[in-house]
Amino acid sequence: MTQLPPSARELIESGALAHLVTLAADGSPRITVIWVGLEGDEIVAGHLDKSQPKLRRIARDPRVALSLQSTTTSEIGLNEYLVIRGTARLQEGGAPEVLQRLAHTYIGPDVIFPPMPDPPPGIVSRITVEHIGGVGPWTEGR
Repeated sequence: MTQLPPSARELIESGALAHLVTLAADGSPRITVIWVGLEGDEIVAGHLDKSQPKLRRIARDPRVALSLQSTTTSEIGLNEYLVIRGTARLQEGGAPEVLQRLAHTYIGPDVIFPPMPDPPPGIVSRITVEHIGGVGPWTEGR
């Protein structure tokens, strides 16, 4: 496991959308956009629909990658972005609570999410960080 530096943690919790890369059965990459947050050193996301293809792909092959774009530019003018490679695991239940917490960041402080009574328990994906890359302060000294 690789420790996330404060600059990477800040970007992850900023409300930047994450591009999640999973691997199809033939090894080809699949990309989807998700909300992410942190619980300890793990990156978490909530998924209400347990039949989502990305969850089946993670169950089959837990190797994943995430990218998040920052709103800042480097000293040489490049848009900063964070790339994380890691291993995901799926946890039954808890998705509504994770999504509610993330909705405060992604939508607003007073939002109720998911917008339905009695949402299903869903799945929480948890990513253990194994490598950090990209362009930004999170790569300094690496």
